[in-house]
Amino acid sequence: MKMNLNLFDRILRFILGFFLTIWLIAGGPGWSSLGLYLMMTAGWGFCPVYSLLKIRTLKIPSENRET
Repeated sequence: MKMNLNLFDRILRFILGFFLTIWLIAGGPGWSSLGLYLMMTAGWGFCPVYSLLKIRTLKIPSENRET
């Protein structure tokens, strides 16, 4: 599977997603379910929204780039 998230982005997403999910469980607003999405994309290393917007935080080494 293609990846488009670098390590820092994945760690940040996981931490933010964890706290949003805890807030959801504790009775927070419905939009805090976004934390589940953030944790899943952190685990996969792939964000579909980034893919649609053609954003990549993961840098590809020059010898592995497709031309």
